[in-house]
Amino acid sequence: MMKQRIFWSGLLPLVLMLLLIPAARAEIPYFEDAVAAGTLPPMKERLPENPLVSKLAEGQSIGHYGGDLRSLIGNPSDVKLMFVNGYARLVGYNASLEIVPDILQSVEVEEGRVFTMKLREGHKWSDGKPFTSEDFRYWWEDIANNPKLSPAGPPAALLVHDELPKVEFPDPLTVIYSWSVPNPNFLPALAGAAPLLIYRPAHYLKAHHEDHMDMSKMTPKQKIMMKSWAANHNRLDNLYQFNNPDLPTLQPWQNVTASPATRFLGERNAYFHRVDPEGNQLPYIDRIIYTVSEGKLIPAKTASGDVDLQARGLRLQDATFLKENEERSGYKVYLWETARGSHFTLYPNLNAEDPEWRKLLRDVRFRRALSLGINREEINDILFFGLAVEGNNAVQKQSPFYTEELGTKWASYDIDRANALLDEIGLVERNKDGIRLMPDGRPLTVIVETAGEETEQSDILELIRDSWAKIGVELFTKPSQREVFRNRIFSGETIMSVWGGFEDGIPNAQSSPASRAPTSQISYQWPKWGQYYETKGKSGEPVDMPVAQHLFDLYERWLITMDDDEKAAIWREMLKIHVDQQFTIGVVGAILQPVVVSDDLRNVPEAGLYNWDPGGLFGMYRPDLFWFDR
Repeated sequence: MMKQRIFWSGLLPLVLMLLLIPAARAEIPYFEDAVAAGTLPPMKERLPENPLVSKLAEGQSIGHYGGDLRSLIGNPSDVKLMFVNGYARLVGYNASLEIVPDILQSVEVEEGRVFTMKLREGHKWSDGKPFTSEDFRYWWEDIANNPKLSPAGPPAALLVHDELPKVEFPDPLTVIYSWSVPNPNFLPALAGAAPLLIYRPAHYLKAHHEDHMDMSKMTPKQKIMMKSWAANHNRLDNLYQFNNPDLPTLQPWQNVTASPATRFLGERNAYFHRVDPEGNQLPYIDRIIYTVSEGKLIPAKTASGDVDLQARGLRLQDATFLKENEERSGYKVYLWETARGSHFTLYPNLNAEDPEWRKLLRDVRFRRALSLGINREEINDILFFGLAVEGNNAVQKQSPFYTEELGTKWASYDIDRANALLDEIGLVERNKDGIRLMPDGRPLTVIVETAGEETEQSDILELIRDSWAKIGVELFTKPSQREVFRNRIFSGETIMSVWGGFEDGIPNAQSSPASRAPTSQISYQWPKWGQYYETKGKSGEPVDMPVAQHLFDLYERWLITMDDDEKAAIWREMLKIHVDQQFTIGVVGAILQPVVVSDDLRNVPEAGLYNWDPGGLFGMYRPDLFWFDR
């Protein structure tokens, strides 16, 4: 019989801690007038009966209320960073990369397959309405399993061997997800920067759902609008995008600015569920202000003192310039570690629509030749002061799976070997400029598409272009808007793109290897295979490459085994396949991230890990604990 495992919040310590907490100080000044006027309940009534007590890390202190925290974003869609950095999750990662309850009071896990989630009694949405199991039921029954709102059905992240969970709601504070086999991905998915959101504010969205509308009370115009109710519901249902100011949230701050805009304001959530060790409701900071700025201007505006906390849009190359302006502009520059498999990665699109390019990109010799043709040492020296780690999109040294071979195989600069591989393929004919010709006579011009947001990418591609010319490959860079960029990849219009490497660059046996298998459309090397998996075969293309199918089979094995040694062995095999096949071509990694922190902003760690997953950028350091000493 499989050993039962329990994952929970530790209720006894929590109860004892709460008993020791003195009564909270005076009402939050930001809400004093509203409380006095009777339009907002006092703090004690706004909190759950058992709020989450946020522990202070070493060097952190009890804070003061107030202030506006200013940051810059490069695109209006980046308002979702308010959700990402707020990092209120059902369960979330702490600074030790452990998954712990957050919004949930506790989670009990039986045999790795039955997850009993307990909600906090008295927990409320930002509009003061109760947060209960009904919000989970509404999402599961009325959204995820409604073909008009979710044509592909529930998210693929909930599938284990094509099996969807059994979902139960025994009482207002209990939700149970269960499978017949273990699902080790479930809790990490709930803890993600862009998490699996298995709940919605039912009280708000029901008014826009055909199953809950009262036709008898509708005006003729509203009845006409009913024909497009699904599109309207999806437009309003933006918990993650965070661009609907009317949609209630559980995050520490709520965006109150409608898109489109160039300045987004997040106001503190009066019903946020966390308190500090003295019982003061969090967050400390009243408002978050995100101002849209051209990406190339973010370093200069940061250096001028226009921000209080900034990492987005800053590069290691900016560190010296930023340091020079510390005293004048009243901030400090910290250098945080990153955890991507590679900072800069090329993604050959194995699902490219062009048949000649598809055939060439699927030839491992071609991908290896391109990797061997990159002078990574030159890129490191010129752009990263020699401080980066040159090599593949694999894992960082902090991972137990790290080996030197994973970092270096097919990643040395070897022009002769690269040319030999291209000759072996049959690409021997060249034009007058020395560029090899494809079998159909076209020049071998690799168009690398970018989201056009980072000048660093352009700088790296310029250097790669120079080294690829030595192997008879021409490189052309094509920037576009992020959404256009992604849609072109998904449709197969691109032959190659550039993005950051695998986010999970420090995995262990318990980490999901889903990103190393064709399970997601966001995997730019095989978007159509990922789409096929995510839509359960309704769109995209089935995997038709044996080595990619083997990766998927390994991932399926990892899902069902409870043996950590077997999980680790699967991880090692998948990593070896990736570096041998060069499905993604890493360039440099372990890049330090400049983090600019205002001199009067407290509780921001001097040393940290800046990463999307795990951690949600600043999220796992709990920005609701940051405060201004003014």
